[in-house]
Amino acid sequence: MRRKLTLWAHFCLVLALLPSQTASVAVMSVDLGSEWMKVAIVKPGVPMEIALNKESRRKTPVAVCLKENERLFGDGALGVSVKNPKFVYMHLQSLLGKKHDNPQVAVYQKRFPEHHLVTDESRGTVLFSNSEEMQYSPEELLGMVLNYSRGLAQDFAEQPIKDAVITVPAFFNQAERRAVLQAAQMAGVKVLQLINDNTAVALNYGVFRRKDINSTAQNIMFYDMGSGSTTATIVTYQTVKTKESGSQPQLQIRGVGFDRSLGGFEMELRLQDHLAKLFNEQKKTKKDVRENHRAMAKLLKEAQRLKTVLSANAEYVAQVEGLLDDMDFKAKVTRVEFETLCADLFERVPGPVQDALSSAEMSLDEIEQVILVGGSTRVPKVQEVLLKAVGKEELGKNLNADEAAAMGAVYKAAALSKAFKVQPFLVIEATVFPIQVEFTREMEEDGSRSLKHKRRILFQRMTSYPMRKVITFNCYTDDFAFHINYGDLSFLGQEDLSVFGSLNLTTVQLSGVGSSFQKHTGAESKGIKAHFNMDESGMLLLDRVQSVFETIVEEEESTLTKLGNTISSLFGGGSSEPNANVTEPVQDEEVHPESVKEQEEAAPQEEKQEPGEKQQEEKVAPTQETTEGVDRKADPQDEKEGAKSGEAKTTEEAANTEAEKKAKPQKKTKISEDVAVELQVKDILNPNFEAIATSNKKLQDLTDRDLEKQEREKTLNSLEAFLFETQDKMYQEEYQAVVLEEEKEAIMAKLSQVSAWMDEDGYSASTKELREKLQDLRKLCKAMFFRVEERRKWPGHLAALESMLNSSSFFLRSAKLEHEDDRIFTDVELKTLEKVINETTMWKNNTVAEQEKSSPTERPVLLSKEIESKWALLDREVNYLLNKAKFAKPKPKVNNSTTSESSKANSSKMEEKVILPKEETKDEEGAEVQQEEPPIKEPTRQNTDSPSQSQPTDKTASTEGAEVQQEEPPIKEPTRQNTDSSSQSQPTDKTASTEPTERNQSENHIGDEL
Repeated sequence: MRRKLTLWAHFCLVLALLPSQTASVAVMSVDLGSEWMKVAIVKPGVPMEIALNKESRRKTPVAVCLKENERLFGDGALGVSVKNPKFVYMHLQSLLGKKHDNPQVAVYQKRFPEHHLVTDESRGTVLFSNSEEMQYSPEELLGMVLNYSRGLAQDFAEQPIKDAVITVPAFFNQAERRAVLQAAQMAGVKVLQLINDNTAVALNYGVFRRKDINSTAQNIMFYDMGSGSTTATIVTYQTVKTKESGSQPQLQIRGVGFDRSLGGFEMELRLQDHLAKLFNEQKKTKKDVRENHRAMAKLLKEAQRLKTVLSANAEYVAQVEGLLDDMDFKAKVTRVEFETLCADLFERVPGPVQDALSSAEMSLDEIEQVILVGGSTRVPKVQEVLLKAVGKEELGKNLNADEAAAMGAVYKAAALSKAFKVQPFLVIEATVFPIQVEFTREMEEDGSRSLKHKRRILFQRMTSYPMRKVITFNCYTDDFAFHINYGDLSFLGQEDLSVFGSLNLTTVQLSGVGSSFQKHTGAESKGIKAHFNMDESGMLLLDRVQSVFETIVEEEESTLTKLGNTISSLFGGGSSEPNANVTEPVQDEEVHPESVKEQEEAAPQEEKQEPGEKQQEEKVAPTQETTEGVDRKADPQDEKEGAKSGEAKTTEEAANTEAEKKAKPQKKTKISEDVAVELQVKDILNPNFEAIATSNKKLQDLTDRDLEKQEREKTLNSLEAFLFETQDKMYQEEYQAVVLEEEKEAIMAKLSQVSAWMDEDGYSASTKELREKLQDLRKLCKAMFFRVEERRKWPGHLAALESMLNSSSFFLRSAKLEHEDDRIFTDVELKTLEKVINETTMWKNNTVAEQEKSSPTERPVLLSKEIESKWALLDREVNYLLNKAKFAKPKPKVNNSTTSESSKANSSKMEEKVILPKEETKDEEGAEVQQEEPPIKEPTRQNTDSPSQSQPTDKTASTEGAEVQQEEPPIKEPTRQNTDSSSQSQPTDKTASTEPTERNQSENHIGDEL
């Protein structure tokens, strides 16, 4: 048992020394909006929680302030925007993945005229330029924001975090999604997935209503109006059966409608313009307030507050102090005026609903509920117009409009992370924009050759993803190129098309096709197969391109196979290879989805897509299905031959011979050879390696500068605090008692000198100079602080040591009082403890006495560290002995009868097995009971240290006991389970010994041992 405990203790120690597996397993999500962002985390012990920022707020503005020597984020950046709007960058989402000539860039420039936008010559995108040295792309600024969000998450989780799920609008195209991934890469954030914000909201809704989801489909519409855009999403919830985990809930995006420019920010701009007009009408100054960027920034901030207040009140008085030329502004604005200003915006509210229904091919009657999401849905007029458009009794408001997307995204992050196990919830996304493959081929018509342009739909609108697809080019034997473009975008309006950007995604140039055909001249070509993948983030990837060939290999029948066929034919059976002539079908890879996840759910859509796509492919070249159909026709013929072979032996042999002559066993072998691929991006060029390295260095330099600034501020604060606290301490009694007058004057002079230096040059000094000043002061005051600290610790430390001495001395006395036979500890161990106690007591008395003789201004003789070491030594010695006593086994007692004279040896042996003394009549009864027991052997004794064990006190009892033992069958005494009963005592006469013996016999049927 002791060995088992020791092994267990070692095992626990090893586990304690192992590095913690939860040190860096936390994950985060970032709900990246156009104006605000919300950060959520999951870590061990914290299921899902919104991370608070430094101001203890649950959402943070997406804003960056970049001055010459300062960088601020969030609310700090917004505070600077009122004073210096030129250095604050906001609403970056609308510039991601946009070229400089995009209309959205012109709109941004109009809204924020204080910024100077220039063209990035290498990529054609936009750069913010404050000077030649300070030029930042939107991706770099967004990378700073994401890095800041990771810092917030790490501070809240109190551990490092690297993995994240980031939300993006559902209408983001490929270029915009790549821009977000590039920004995350610059920030050092590992993106587990880009999730559409509407999908994240739907996931959050479904996770907390898992019990309400069943096999019956439920259609829910989520209407999300944020700051910069509006999205309506139709989601179907139901349970589906999966092979891995049985029946699980699933959400599927059925329809999406959006408006890129309809949001709360546009309403705020209307209010800002209205307030500027009111101020100009008051004619408090001759200047136009619209020409002053700082004044317009103040009006925008007031317009944001005005919109929020008017959502709950009918009117409100807008006020701005010192708006322009130290003139204050004050004006009353009513909700009616606000609704009039935004009347055209409210008319666009039903648009996304109709687009979502159209894309899902559903009607409003099939929608069970419309749920509001997004901060701008709190505007009463928005709810009024939307309720009228959907025709429902009420709108759902049972979701947190601000945090639903962040919570859904962090649930997805936990599901994707290997450190957490969550309940499965299947998610099927949908592509908003169709993608197609275009290529040209030479065709011959009426004796003339011409180039014909071909299109193949790769991903139709609202196609589920993640998914893999393969397109086969059957009519190319040499190198060629094809193009990946967006498909039919006629469902978009003219304004959305102009903002959308380039419709061409990528040109794929293939090389090595001709050489592959030359290498496999004798094989049958199955075309050039291009493998595409739409991953979980909605990014289209070209995995690989292969040139596929098939060759027919004849297989020689082995002797055993021929013998088996002969034996089987003898017993009247047909051929063992009825399909010997049928080639093994090869998987058809032509334009069919290979679902990565939820294959069963994607199957219905595959059935819808394949017929049209295969039909289009047949126009290019015959598909493989034709060949497979010919091969399958051979099956009935072989079966007939096998049936005829059973009629007669001669007919059977002839049929077999004829079958062998027709064809030997054949097998088709598939050969795939990779083709070199060169991609030419057509929408927004990816930054090259040099640009990425430059951006990373730029962001790292800014981060290092921020860290250096934080370190300087920390050192400066420490120096100021040390000056003020030490100057105050010099007048306290406990410090005056331990310092000499000369030492006090030196310290006060040094403090005055540093204080004067701080007033003159300290606030502009470097971190190194501040640290040196602080170190000099601490070195000068170190002795004084040490003396005071020691005097503070003496009472508690001495009391603890005295208590340990008393308890150790009591333990030692108790151990010495133990009988020699019962003693657990050796003399050496007790003497060692006694020595430690005596030495500690002597050291304490001598040191305390010496300390009382010394001066308080001298270095203390009695040190707290020495007291702690003495206390620890005593504690270690006592604990050692206590642990030994805990696991020690008691020594067995030796009966006195065994040490009697040699002449009484026989009676002594009998006394060892004698039961307790009792009357003669009882002994006989006991003997009768014992005779009824079967003979058993004596188990090993476990405990013999019982005070109840005694020897008989007279000869009569001994004799009677001996007589009883002779009458009993040969037995041995049973194992003692508990012999420490204080109630059992040594008998003094026959009567006293009879009753307990009789009771024990009735319980054990054997009798207790002496």
